Amino acid sequence: MIVRICTYLNNIAVTRTMSVSEARAALPRILEKVTEGEEVTITRHGRAVAVVVRPDALRTRRAEAALETAEAVRDLLVDAGARTLGSGPVLTVGRAEELVDDMRTSRSHH
Repeated sequence: MIVRICTYLNNIAVTRTMSVSEARAALPRILEKVTEGEEVTITRHGRAVAVVVRPDALRTRRAEAALETAEAVRDLLVDAGARTLGSGPVLTVGRAEELVDDMRTSRSHH
């Protein structure tokens, strides 16, 4: 298992690696670095399995992702609102009933 400490200096990632045993011995220092804004990625067999990051940084990332999703939905709605519908029904009554039945069936299986 390898631990990578990633620091961003002028938006360039600087990475240091250490073994798990070194990381265990350096845990207080790692936590201090994380508190200062650095991230620690822990890998097993060359694959990332965990990232130690400050809680506020995680909340910020999640909020940014939610905003990006909301913006994408807004763009889809604006695009859909700008389109004209055909003269006939877009969804037949029969098809609507099929969709409602499908939804009810899928809900009853959960």
